[in-house]
Amino acid sequence: MTPAESSLSQLWVYLAASPLFGLTLTLVAYGIAYRLYLASRSSPLCNPVATTIALIIAVLLFTHISYQDYFSGAQFVHFLLGPATVALAIPLYRQLRKVQQIFIPLVITLVCGSAVGALSALYTAKLLGASEPVLMSLVPKSVTTPIAMSIAKLLGGIPPLTAVLVVITGIIGALLGTRLMQLLGIQDDSVKGIAMGIAAHGIGTARAFQVSSEMGAFAGLAMALSAFVASLVLPPLIHLLGF
Repeated sequence: MTPAESSLSQLWVYLAASPLFGLTLTLVAYGIAYRLYLASRSSPLCNPVATTIALIIAVLLFTHISYQDYFSGAQFVHFLLGPATVALAIPLYRQLRKVQQIFIPLVITLVCGSAVGALSALYTAKLLGASEPVLMSLVPKSVTTPIAMSIAKLLGGIPPLTAVLVVITGIIGALLGTRLMQLLGIQDDSVKGIAMGIAAHGIGTARAFQVSSEMGAFAGLAMALSAFVASLVLPPLIHLLGF
């Protein structure tokens, strides 16, 4: 073994046994994913979040490292989600005048969007023969993960399954959302941002910021408000429908 190979081997052993492994893997995977995204000329099919998730899963499976060991280091990145979410207020403040102008249509859109997103998934899965716990796990699929898991638990769903469904929903929304709105001829970035925030929560918001700061600001607003609206509207609505 050459000195260079020996040094790399020692570094790998150190990282694999240290909480730094999860942090290092996350940053390296995202760096690779973002370079691929740029190389693809910002194609939504190379969404860096989806690519990063795929790379991390592949490494964990190949190295037989448990998710718990990985997350002991990745939790440092997870912690930054809080400040990053609060930071969304900065671009939103710059759009405050427009938010005031569309406040009533925005509220109506949030309520209708949250209800349609939940009920469309619920009845589609019911037609396909899904069990009731799976149905209840699907209801909050478009809500940001912590709140979605709480809603699923309240409805009798399976919170871990809900977490997976939320991530899948966000990835699909990020991959297809902007392209779909182009096909529909939607030009207003505020409208596109609200749609992305309601349908694809945080991952959709990240994609929206890649398009424009205005789209990202409205996506962040819609993501936060739709989580609040969903937590109030979805549980009584589902019980009212007899589930």
